[in-house]
Amino acid sequence: FDHFEKRVLNEPLSEITKHTTFNVIYEKLKKGRSIDSIVFHITKKTAADDISYKLDDPTYIDGKIRQEESEKDLVYEAMKSPYTKLLMEHFLLSYIDLTDTAILSGLQKNVYPLYDELKELRGLKGVKEHLTYIRDKQDDYSKKNIAKYLKKSIEQYLPIVKRQDIDHE
Repeated sequence: FDHFEKRVLNEPLSEITKHTTFNVIYEKLKKGRSIDSIVFHITKKTAADDISYKLDDPTYIDGKIRQEESEKDLVYEAMKSPYTKLLMEHFLLSYIDLTDTAILSGLQKNVYPLYDELKELRGLKGVKEHLTYIRDKQDDYSKKNIAKYLKKSIEQYLPIVKRQDIDHE
């Protein structure tokens, strides 16, 4: 059994574990003093984000640096944006949200351009009316990902505004 265990069980199973997305182990079940059967336990490996291979790649490093710089730029733009102030005035953004770079860059990248579009159609007053409506309809759960919530809200509202403007012409 020792030879069988080494050649047929341990070596192949360690290769399977090493080269696949599975962890394979076994246990020997005995009846009395002798081994009666073998039970295999196969589990899927948890896929961790292994980016270590990328760390030597200059393209990856440059891209990462550019991404961080563009996020900084987006955060800076969001801090200066009149929409950030409006969102705070309508209690849609908190002071704590202002410290979250992901929220600010998300707003600047995905939401504020749509507010610009609404502003073109209805002026700043139209944006304020939309935010008042959003605040009144907002549920607590939407606070968790405010940028996503506001993006979805404006994406649903803009086509209505555009349709109204076409109907009025």
